[in-house]
Amino acid sequence: MLKTFSIGGVHPHEHKLSAHQAIVTADIPQRVVVMLSQHIGAPAKPVVAKGDTVKVGTRIAEPGGFVSAAIHSPVSGKVVKIDAMTDAGGYPKPAIFIDVAGDEWEEGIDRTDTLIKGCTLAPEEIVQKIADAGIVGMGGACFPTQVKLTPPPSCKAECIIINAVECEPYLTADHQLMLEHGEEIMEGIAILMKAVKVNKAFIGIENNKPDAIKWMTKVAGSYAGIEVIPLKVKYPQGGEKQLIDAITRRQVAAGALPISTGAVVQNVATAYAVYQAVQKNKPLIERVVTVTGKSLAKPSNILARIGTPIQQLIDQSGGQPEDTGKIIGGGPMMGKALVNTEVPVTKGSSGILIMSRKEAKRAAVQPCIRCAKCVGACPMGLEPYLLAQLAEHVEFERMEKERIMDCIECGSCQFTCPASRPLLDYCRLGKSRVGALIRARQTKS
Repeated sequence: MLKTFSIGGVHPHEHKLSAHQAIVTADIPQRVVVMLSQHIGAPAKPVVAKGDTVKVGTRIAEPGGFVSAAIHSPVSGKVVKIDAMTDAGGYPKPAIFIDVAGDEWEEGIDRTDTLIKGCTLAPEEIVQKIADAGIVGMGGACFPTQVKLTPPPSCKAECIIINAVECEPYLTADHQLMLEHGEEIMEGIAILMKAVKVNKAFIGIENNKPDAIKWMTKVAGSYAGIEVIPLKVKYPQGGEKQLIDAITRRQVAAGALPISTGAVVQNVATAYAVYQAVQKNKPLIERVVTVTGKSLAKPSNILARIGTPIQQLIDQSGGQPEDTGKIIGGGPMMGKALVNTEVPVTKGSSGILIMSRKEAKRAAVQPCIRCAKCVGACPMGLEPYLLAQLAEHVEFERMEKERIMDCIECGSCQFTCPASRPLLDYCRLGKSRVGALIRARQTKS
């Protein structure tokens, strides 16, 4: 019997339109805009100035704190300004603007496809190299990888869990990455195991990707301690806590870190980036992005440089359909509508979903009928109908007591609501406000 997580979950239509579309490389744009906040934590601090010349791989920003990540130039050219740019959330954030000239790379970066097996570095050296390369979680959360690999002294890692679930409808970037770069990913997993000093790793893949399960199982046969775990298809199994539950049957307690269960979770694309950083000296300057939608001419998986305008990827996939009603950054469940298509690709850009006007139109909101479907769907065991009511009535202190900070913003509640209530919107609002209250309280103390 296939494993899955134990609390809540839903089954949205998969719509994997770009499945098995080979990864194609995007053209290098004339200008890139590199956001300084592409990760959870403090924004990076620029170490270049207007007029500086950079190469591909040049460090252009350093970590702004313990939870932060370095940023490298994805192109060669000249820094034209450091200014505000609208991010995927619609907010102006600092960014480095670079005009492209040629494609000159920093020395020491191995650009060949030759597989390099075996890592002789010590665990501490691996973690430092990952930090130097600016690697972050590439499944969407963008947590700096070096921080995850250095758990607090009170917690001991027992295994690595690789998140290859890709449970969001439409998205296929991770699936195709496994099919085309399975051996490099496996090397990355072995490096991660060495970094946290464990001898066991599990790769969780949902059963709707049988070719990836078959291929990754075959590749894993040459590596001691690495096991592929086929999983039942259920959303949001790609959530860190849900994946730990599915594979180890251990629950992450409210307010606790996932490492408290002994598991260090990394996305499959992050494992690939770790391989490139440690074995190829390549910083994180590009990623695979799924560009998809029912009306799109060519749903695609595109390898794009960080900072590339999203419009360019849409053009490469056949152009924006006439009936476009909304463009989502990410998938339909957890993604957010983009304010414009000049928003740049970031380290966390897993997908671009173009929805028609008919698909994008929300149904009229009806009164809550107390059916409790949202409660049954919530993978965190919360009461979304209550949290939404509290947010609507500005009762944020009560929301904190009702564990709003445990919400993973998966959208399962809103997906299952027969009254079409904007439960996720209210939960996001409440979580943001409660988070601000908690930070204010910590600052005073």
